[in-house]
Amino acid sequence: MVRSLATCIFCKIIKGEIPSYKLVETEKVFSFLDIGPLAKGHALIIPKYHAEKFHEVPDEYLGDVLPAAKKIALALGAENYNLLQNNGRIAHQEVDHVHFHVIPKPAPGDAEGLVIGWPSQKPSMDELKALHAELITKL
Repeated sequence: MVRSLATCIFCKIIKGEIPSYKLVETEKVFSFLDIGPLAKGHALIIPKYHAEKFHEVPDEYLGDVLPAAKKIALALGAENYNLLQNNGRIAHQEVDHVHFHVIPKPAPGDAEGLVIGWPSQKPSMDELKALHAELITKL
């Protein structure tokens, strides 16, 4: 089952209504070069199922994502790279169709590529234990 949305830019790319520089395509995923790259070779991988958020994509559409990302990373020869997926505006999702980024990081300290902060927290072991117990009941 392919699910598409007529107004979605990524669905239009999959259908060939908007041109793209296609990289890897399978029955379930389509990948192409990003037209606003953070680094040379920045690529996007999109399921051929329209869903806004990752948890809404049927599992069978996710199986080709990581192999496609691996092929792209190998083709780029990228020793360092980010594999990124965002859900929702406050998580920096710009297009409302699930997509994964392969973003090369050419050199240490280079401004090219993904630049992120990592504001890690310091929960207590008791807090982690309580969260773990809650999540286990839901998994």
